[in-house]
Amino acid sequence: MCAGLFALSACTADGVKDAVTPDDPKDPIALTANVDQRATDVRVNTIVAVEAQHGSITSAVLASDDGKSKVKGRVAGDSWLASQRLEPGTAYTLQVRGKGEDGKAGRIIRHFTTQQLTLAQQTYPSVAPLQGETVGVGMPVIVTFDVPVKNRALFERNMRVQSTPAAEGSWTWLSDREAHFRPRQYWPAHARVKVNLRLNGLPAGKGIYGQQDQLIDFKVGSKRVSVVDVAKHQLRYTVDGKTEKTIPVTTGDNGHRTREGTKVIMEKFSSIDMDAATTGVDSEDPGYYNIKDVRWAMRLTNSGEFLHAAPWSVGSQGSANVSHGCTGMSTANASWLYSHSRRGDVVRYVHSPRPLEAHNGWTDWNVPWSTWLKGSALHQA
Repeated sequence: MCAGLFALSACTADGVKDAVTPDDPKDPIALTANVDQRATDVRVNTIVAVEAQHGSITSAVLASDDGKSKVKGRVAGDSWLASQRLEPGTAYTLQVRGKGEDGKAGRIIRHFTTQQLTLAQQTYPSVAPLQGETVGVGMPVIVTFDVPVKNRALFERNMRVQSTPAAEGSWTWLSDREAHFRPRQYWPAHARVKVNLRLNGLPAGKGIYGQQDQLIDFKVGSKRVSVVDVAKHQLRYTVDGKTEKTIPVTTGDNGHRTREGTKVIMEKFSSIDMDAATTGVDSEDPGYYNIKDVRWAMRLTNSGEFLHAAPWSVGSQGSANVSHGCTGMSTANASWLYSHSRRGDVVRYVHSPRPLEAHNGWTDWNVPWSTWLKGSALHQA
C-alpha cells in the first residue's frame, strides 16, 4: 500500500515539474530616436521619429523649449512619427515613454537645436482666396512665393486642394514664384474648398526651405457669368445660366480695343483714381487721361481693363465703343453690377479682334486643359 502511494506521488511530482518550466525572460523596451542628444544644426526638414523594440510607445511630446511650438505626431506600429517639420534656430525637447515586454516602463529624452535660417533662405507662400472668403466660380487658387522654388514637384506633392462636391483640378506653375490651381471646369456653385499647403521646412532647392504651412478654407458662391459682346455694346449678366440683367456698355475704341477672352474679376473698388500713366501712356500722349473718383470699378486685367461707371459716355453706351479699353456703363448700372459681383466671377468678352494675352490678369480659363496639365510639375490632375 505504501509502495503504491509512493509511486503515484512520484509520478505526479514529475508532471508538475514539467508544467511550471519557466518561459524565456521578457526583454525591456529599447527606444531609439533619429536625433542625437544635444545635436545642433538639425535640418528643419527632419521628421522626428522614435522606434520601440521589445515594447510599445505610450506617450510622446516634442515641443520647443520656449513653449511657442508643439509638434504633433502619431503612433505608427512600433514607432512614433512627427506630423510636422521643424522651425529654424529653435531648441527642442523630445520626451517619449513606452512599456516593455517585461511590463516595465522606459523613457528617452533628447534635447536638440535646429539650423539657423535667414529670411533669404526661406520662401513664404501667400495664398488667394483669403480664409473664409466667398468667391466666384472662376476664382483660381493662387500661391505666390517670395523666394523662388526650384523643387516644384516636391512642393506640388505637398500642396493639396479638396472641394465638396469634388472637382477634378490641377496646379500649373506660371514661374518659380507663382502657382495656380483651377478645376477642369468652373468650380461647382456653392462648393466648399480646402487648401492645405504643408510647406514649412520643405526643401525648395538651392538651400531654400518653405517658411510656413497654410490652411485656407473658402466658399464658392452662385455661378455668376457676364458676357460682354463688344460688337453689340452689351453686357449680359447671368446667374446659374439664367439672364438676370442686360446692360448697355461702351468698350475700347479702334485705337484701344478691349481684349477678347475669358477674364475674372480680380479686385473691386467703390472709388478709384485712373491714371493712364499706370498703363504705360505718357502724360504728353494725346490719349493720356487722369480721372479722379471713378466709381464702382472692378479690375479684369493687369494692363488696366476695368468694368466701371462712365457717366461721361452714357450717350455712346449701347451704340459705340469710345473708351480706352475699359467697359463703361451708367453709374446706376455700374453700382448694380458691383453689388451683384464678387472676386472670382467670370466675365467673357466676345466679338473683339484683339486677343487677351497670357497672364494679363487671371487668364487661366483661356488655357486648354491638356496644356494646363503640362504646366503641372507632376503632369497630372
